[in-house]
Amino acid sequence: MNELHTMKVIAHIHSDFATKFGIPRQSGLIPELRATIVFEPEYRNADALRDIEGFNYLWLIWQFSKAVRQEWSPTVRPPRLGGNTRVGVFATRSPFRPNPIGLSSVRLEGVELHSEWGPILHVLGADLMDGTPIYDIKPYIPYADCHADALGGFTADTPRRMLEVVFPEEWLCKVSEEKRAALQAVLANDPRPSYQSDPARVYGFTFAQQEIRFTVEGNILTVCTVADVSQQV
Repeated sequence: MNELHTMKVIAHIHSDFATKFGIPRQSGLIPELRATIVFEPEYRNADALRDIEGFNYLWLIWQFSKAVRQEWSPTVRPPRLGGNTRVGVFATRSPFRPNPIGLSSVRLEGVELHSEWGPILHVLGADLMDGTPIYDIKPYIPYADCHADALGGFTADTPRRMLEVVFPEEWLCKVSEEKRAALQAVLANDPRPSYQSDPARVYGFTFAQQEIRFTVEGNILTVCTVADVSQQV
C-alpha cells in the first residue's frame, strides 16, 4: 500500500540563485553565500526560535521544488561521475528521488526580528534556489552529527576541481562589493556539469539579479559579461 502523508511548508529561503544552474553541489562549500529564511505566517512566532542562537549550524529539510516528478528511477547518473555512470538513487543526493526532499547544513549567522516578516534567520553556505520551500529546521549537534570516520563512497575518488577565475575589471565593477567574494567562489568551484568541457561554449546563470556569462578553457574560467536581469529584454 502506498501511504500518503502531508508535510507543511514552514518557511521559504531567499538566496541569490534564481535558477538551479550555478548553485553549489553541496551545502557549506561556499561559506560566503548569504541567504535569508522567512517563515510562513502561521510559524512567525519568536518562541519557536527560542535558544536557537546557542547553535551555530542548522539542518534544513526542504523540497526540490523544481524536480517534482510522478515517477522515479532506482538509478541516477551523478554529474560528479561524468553523467554516464549509473548508481543507486539512495547512494546519491540527486534531486530526482521518490520524495524530492533535500537536506542541507548551513551556518546560522543571526536571528532578526523583522517588522513585517517576524523572526527571520540569516544563514551562510546554503545550496538552495531562491524561493525553495522548507519543511523543517533542526540544530546541528556536533557529538551526534559529526563522524570523523565517515566514508565518502564514490565522491572520495572524484575530488573537487577548482578553477582559476579571470574577472575583468569592466565586469567586476558591475557586481556589488558585498557579493563579489561569493560570486568568485561560485565560479571557482566550476558550476558546469562535469561532463561539459567545450572551450567555445558560453555558460550563464543568474546571481543576485545579474546574468553572469563565462567560458572555461582548461583550468581557467573567464567572465565574458555581467548584465542586470532587469535590463534584459
